[in-house]
Amino acid sequence: MDGPGRTTTILRGGVGNGLRFLVLASISVTLMLLDHHQQHLSRVREALSVAVYPVKVAVDFPFNVWNVVSDAITERRTLVEENIRLKREQLETSFRLQRLASLEAENARLRELLDSSSKLESRALVAEILAVDLDPYKQRFSLNRGLLDGVYVGQALLDANGLVGQIVRVGPLTAEALLISDPDHAVPVTVNRNGLRTIAVGTGDSRRLRLPYLTNNADIEVGDLLVSSGLGGVFPAGYPVGRVVEVKQQPGQSFAEVTAEPMSKLDRDREVLLVWTSAEDSPGAAAANVEVP
Repeated sequence: MDGPGRTTTILRGGVGNGLRFLVLASISVTLMLLDHHQQHLSRVREALSVAVYPVKVAVDFPFNVWNVVSDAITERRTLVEENIRLKREQLETSFRLQRLASLEAENARLRELLDSSSKLESRALVAEILAVDLDPYKQRFSLNRGLLDGVYVGQALLDANGLVGQIVRVGPLTAEALLISDPDHAVPVTVNRNGLRTIAVGTGDSRRLRLPYLTNNADIEVGDLLVSSGLGGVFPAGYPVGRVVEVKQQPGQSFAEVTAEPMSKLDRDREVLLVWTSAEDSPGAAAANVEVP
């Protein structure tokens, strides 16, 4: 059993703890009031903040690192997405620019053709080249004009620079043309400088024509312009055919070796002009005399 002495000790201990609490609380309140009015503990707080700062930095370091890494990942993802988007836009823009360049070139060609057709005394019709013969020894292509447009066999073709060829086969909607550079083609020409008449024959090369019927003493020079003579009634007279690029005199032989370069862009044309050289060959007259199968 606990005796009376032990009870007295407990009471005294409780009274002592309560007294100490009151004393410490009074001291704390007094210090707080003094600090509030006179700022006596500001230096102490500053010193403690300096001492605690490394601990704060150490505690915040993992969070700061995570924020930096997270921001970097987010920014990288944003940059990658933006880069993909910009590349896609650049591709689309490049495609549009290429198409624009193609349209501008086509517009320029059509303007040249229209300007060329305005100089013709005969009627002319623009035709688009559909396909080119892949045989290296043939110089032919197909056009998107046919019997329904009044096209006829033997009809002349021109581009903005000169003679191109003539029609050799006609269908209801398309036609086949033979170029002046084809080995089976020949066109009567005149040397523009002096009026000398001869015939320009194809070689199978779109950049070369031959003039095989000129004698060694013929008045022909490098640089002479060859124009259509109009003989035969197929090609209109006075249109450029080619320019002489080489003249070789051949002693012991009757004829010289003369080479010319076509004026028309045979390997680059996309559109040509179909020319009617007389009223009888006009589209209306031709359509009236043709039976469409």
